[in-house]
Amino acid sequence: MPDKATSFSIKNWSDDDKPREKLVQKGRSVLSDAELIAILIGSGSRSESAVELSKRILASVDNNLNELGRLSVKQLMAFKGIGEAKAVTIAAALEMGRRRRGEESRKVNKISSSQDVYHLLHPLMGELEHEEFWILFLNNSNKVLHKAQMSKGGITGTLVDVRLVMKQALELGAVAIILAHNHPSGTLRPSAADKQITQKIKLASETLDVKVLDHLIITQKSYFSFADEKLL
Repeated sequence: MPDKATSFSIKNWSDDDKPREKLVQKGRSVLSDAELIAILIGSGSRSESAVELSKRILASVDNNLNELGRLSVKQLMAFKGIGEAKAVTIAAALEMGRRRRGEESRKVNKISSSQDVYHLLHPLMGELEHEEFWILFLNNSNKVLHKAQMSKGGITGTLVDVRLVMKQALELGAVAIILAHNHPSGTLRPSAADKQITQKIKLASETLDVKVLDHLIITQKSYFSFADEKLL
């Protein structure tokens, strides 16, 4: 008579192997990424534990949590042992993490370098699958008066209405602006269109005594600065 199938639910593990108990007793920082995900999904399948399943999911994205956060619910459900409820739980937890980074970025209220811009805007656009164009409006102390999404495009590009940019700069009393958009492809090389819109906005700004300080291309892992590269 065949043995009864073993349950891989976390509640049936020994106390030393339970991620939940480990978190309570030793703190969050000691848990691996796989153990944290295992807590979210609660159980694996008949053939593997929740931690083993989590390790397999992480391995598919080279153990990169940012890449994991880009997976859709449908893509997560492609893994054996991950149903809709578990997939939604993982997606929601990673989205909360992304929003937390966004909250932390709000601490940057004065721009002193291109890196400040990157830290401020990366949580908003670094992991997007489509292009977005954002502008920071600054006062004469380089403090951020407002940040605004000016357009949202598809996978290949986006358009910007220069008149709306200038209108908002005047309404806010901004004396300088910084342009930024993301490249979902990951390339840091500015396209001809990127250079063209930069010059177009720069020329329009000069007539209103508003200075374009920089234009950043932001990807998931890095950024390109027009100012740093002397392209302004």
